[in-house]
Amino acid sequence: MRSFLRPFLLSAVITLAAFAADEAFPVTIRVDATKTHGELKPIYRFFGADEPNYATMKDGRKLLRDIGRLGEPQEYFRAHSLLVTGDGTPALKWGSTNAYTEDALGNPIYDWTIVDRIFDAYLANGVKPYAQIGFMPKALSTKPDPYQHEWRPGFPYNEIYTGWAYPPKDYAKWGELVFQWTKHCVERYGAGEVAKWYWEVWNEANIAYWKGTPEEFYKLHDYAIDGVRRALPTARVGGMDSAGDGGKFMQGFLEHCLHEKNFATGELGTPLDFLSFHAKGSPTFVDGHVRTGIANQLRTIDTAFARFASFPELKGKPIVIGESDPDGCAACQGAQLGYRNGTMFSSYTAAVFSRKHVLAEKHGVNLEGAVTWAFEFEDQPYFAGFRVLASNGLTLPVFNTFRMMAKMSGQRIEAQSSGDLGVETIIKSGVRGPAPDVAALASLAPGKLAVLVWHYHDDDVPGPAAAVELTLAGLPGAAAQPKLSHYRVDATHSNAYTLWQSLGSPVAPTRPQYVQLEAAAQLGRLENTPATVAVENGLAALKFPLPRQAVSLLVLTW
Repeated sequence: MRSFLRPFLLSAVITLAAFAADEAFPVTIRVDATKTHGELKPIYRFFGADEPNYATMKDGRKLLRDIGRLGEPQEYFRAHSLLVTGDGTPALKWGSTNAYTEDALGNPIYDWTIVDRIFDAYLANGVKPYAQIGFMPKALSTKPDPYQHEWRPGFPYNEIYTGWAYPPKDYAKWGELVFQWTKHCVERYGAGEVAKWYWEVWNEANIAYWKGTPEEFYKLHDYAIDGVRRALPTARVGGMDSAGDGGKFMQGFLEHCLHEKNFATGELGTPLDFLSFHAKGSPTFVDGHVRTGIANQLRTIDTAFARFASFPELKGKPIVIGESDPDGCAACQGAQLGYRNGTMFSSYTAAVFSRKHVLAEKHGVNLEGAVTWAFEFEDQPYFAGFRVLASNGLTLPVFNTFRMMAKMSGQRIEAQSSGDLGVETIIKSGVRGPAPDVAALASLAPGKLAVLVWHYHDDDVPGPAAAVELTLAGLPGAAAQPKLSHYRVDATHSNAYTLWQSLGSPVAPTRPQYVQLEAAAQLGRLENTPATVAVENGLAALKFPLPRQAVSLLVLTW
């Protein structure tokens, strides 16, 4: 083992041009268990979707079970359209619950049947609501017609913004609707349970999801938050879940909540228990392949964190990135979105989530979570190209990256890699040069050390594997000969998609084929991995190849 422990070269630079396409290039990674960066927060544990009603269907419930089984701490789910008028039939970019209608005299009629069914599905599977208050019921909309859209992939995206996106004709009725909903949830689930949820108003009000002015949104927000807090004074409320960092709209929203008169109460300020915004990548299709835009997503996060940090009153406030994805439309399809079924989505996710921790540390902010806006679309063709976590009940490779992150806990410890391009370089230029991003995230808990390693590039083209030399330093004395588990996501591990392709891409897999696919969809281990690791003077070393767009998790236990 000692021959593996050569000095770690922080200044090492990978130049892929020096290697043939099939020749691995060296990467040295050093993890130091004595150098900590605080708690490794489980920021991965938030998910969401445009369409709320899929959560109650067969594959939706199955995926909720998989999310819930990620374990403690609790997972959360955010969904649009929880107050939209309709019969609960789902469609792409559409959902409804019929929670609010009015009689002929304009008196409110509340019906919680469908929204209860959705929240019951979450809670039955170990998932809690991140309750989005919206959108506008038809009976309250200032422009109710047209109301339900008929959008489908390929149609202009702006067709989705119909009567549900408009301000209420009566803000008092809007506030009372939110009060009655929250009150009902407290009665159904208990105050202690509902106090653990997140409550926020609307979605991306700084773009076409809101057909009113910023001031009208502040009023909408104030009345809704007042309704929640009247029903449950301990409710956790925040926002504003802006598109991107929110720009001037977010700045005005924060100023209003902190310093201006509340539209609903007449008092100064609006409660703000957590802060939220959205960050997306920007993929393109160039020269016959997908090129993702990781720089765009990280730049948005950097900008938003800087804004929050500029307000002394917000110091320490929890932040949730309310949507955090490689692109902007889960239900859309197209050549530039062809990364989704395969391992590029997995390596991108590992690379981005690690840098979220780094950026939070840079700005001194309290990052609590990041919502992956991907769920499933019921009864669509297998691996249809949507941004999902599962297809027809089969989890995609990306979900196995979340399964990996769920195995990490405790303190975030130092992990330095000669292949780490660094967050500032990636924000500036992406990962588009000859060098990929081969880096690591590591954690230490009592009796367990875990190292997540990824090999990512913006361009989804073949490239040489990384020959990784991993040094583990500062291992505690109790770790004399720890057990090793090496998990892998690549073309042949934890990957139902490539198995489906090898079966001939069947439109309707047989039951035996489906059983095979279910097994391949689980998080798998890398073969030929030693069962234990030799440790000498607190040092251990491992070597392994890591293919392009692959992710490894090495877990040592003692």
